[in-house]
Amino acid sequence: MPNIIPISDLNNYANVLQNVAVGSPVYLTKDGRGKYAIVDISEHEEYEKTKAALRLMCELEKGRKSAEESGYITAEDVRAHFKDKKL
Repeated sequence: MPNIIPISDLNNYANVLQNVAVGSPVYLTKDGRGKYAIVDISEHEEYEKTKAALRLMCELEKGRKSAEESGYITAEDVRAHFKDKKL
């Protein structure tokens, strides 16, 4: 179950930070809506994986938007493109 608290609880930040653990972030809300997350980065590898996943999702979203605006290409065109590259 996610740990969600209002941002005003940061007035007592020591208590908030006690609830943060690797793989268990604390989510802060502002005006009843999710706004921030506090994560434990002592497990550096897990933090880097999370950042990489976020970057990938952002790039995929850019691709989706581009395809919607400019049009999609066929699977055959993709295969031909990579076949010609001779990896």
